[in-house]
Amino acid sequence: MPHPHARGADTGAGFLDRATCLHRVSHIAAETSSTQQPLAALWIGLDRLKQINQSFGHQGGDIVILQITQRLREKTGGRSEWYRMGGDEFVCLLPDTNADQARKFAAELIQVIEAPLRFGELLLHPSASIGVVVLEENEDSFMFLERADHAMSAAKRQGGGRIVVSGEEPTPGRMGILLAREELAIESQLHEALENGGLALHYQPIVSLDGHIEGVEALMRCTTGNGSIPPGKFIPVAEKTGLVTRLGEWSLLTGTGFARELANAGLRTKVAINVSRAQLISPKFSQALHAALMCSNVSPELIELELTESLFMDISAVVQDNLRAAREAGVSLAIDDFGTGYSCLANLKDIPATKLKLDRAFVIVLPHDRRAFAVVKAMTQLGRELGMTVVAEGVEEMNQLDALREAGVDAIQGYIHARPMPKETLLTWLKERNPT
Repeated sequence: MPHPHARGADTGAGFLDRATCLHRVSHIAAETSSTQQPLAALWIGLDRLKQINQSFGHQGGDIVILQITQRLREKTGGRSEWYRMGGDEFVCLLPDTNADQARKFAAELIQVIEAPLRFGELLLHPSASIGVVVLEENEDSFMFLERADHAMSAAKRQGGGRIVVSGEEPTPGRMGILLAREELAIESQLHEALENGGLALHYQPIVSLDGHIEGVEALMRCTTGNGSIPPGKFIPVAEKTGLVTRLGEWSLLTGTGFARELANAGLRTKVAINVSRAQLISPKFSQALHAALMCSNVSPELIELELTESLFMDISAVVQDNLRAAREAGVSLAIDDFGTGYSCLANLKDIPATKLKLDRAFVIVLPHDRRAFAVVKAMTQLGRELGMTVVAEGVEEMNQLDALREAGVDAIQGYIHARPMPKETLLTWLKERNPT
């Protein structure tokens, strides 16, 4: 069974994170290579948490996770090390534990997790899928945890509530293995970028139909020694691993700082900064926002927060408080990618946003798709009735612009005016358009 003197990883506020787990595995692996003691890991994924979130909101899901993690702490005490790998996934490191012992311990954890859980008037019956892995000779920490993750996924595919030992699961397709390795590599590169200055913001202008610069949207770019990573690849990995919160805090500080630079240059242009759900569900978001505003010494009216539309399917009390605090601080709010399938009009009327950004999916088919045109026109009217400025994203061609003008949008964003550009290039671009 687990080593009785293994140091617990519980900080009191929760389990330690994925990056710490990778570092710890490397450290233990180095120690065990000389002692020949085995190292096992259990990758635990809670089953059906999505259903709980849909029924009770993410706050309800968080309460369930908290109660289950308390059970796990009580079961293991200081005999193992725990790390949180995502919203509903955890890793338990078991030094001096072989495969049979790890499998037995996993079965005990399954029983602990499956004990009925009272939630209000309901009695929930949680379950978990567990992947078991034992460190192989000369195996690196990335591959070790990748095998544990694959074993857990195999347990889920079998219906959940099961244990799969790495090597016993059906062989995954080559594409699946390559994708998992790519995600681990991207995660490593994101850590490198955060530590070594590999992140940058590029800015794309938002231009009103009369040619006035409505603002600029800050878009994150990531470059490491291995080259650039497209946002479409690193953002999903950041969301899955929890790094998106650190990226978001960096973006807030950098974006507000650039807004101050623009103001000092005589260009009082609003900077729109994307904010993730992970940031807004944190009670610390308001503190991070105020800290960024204070450190940058920028007027709050020069900052706009862009919030993805899907956030408003389920607005918890924490999210409402954070949105209210942002508005009270003087920061404006925009709803991004509107119309992509998550609209909830009942919530939309209560959101203190002043800008509605229509997703590019409606724009790229204009002017030929008259049904899309009708939808754009209706959403524009809706935004107007709610007192919002309506912006169309992804505009590339003049005939698209003409159709959007006919539909009544207020401003556009897209290659027809400018691609996202570094701040130095943007400063030149703005000065050329607004000569003094």
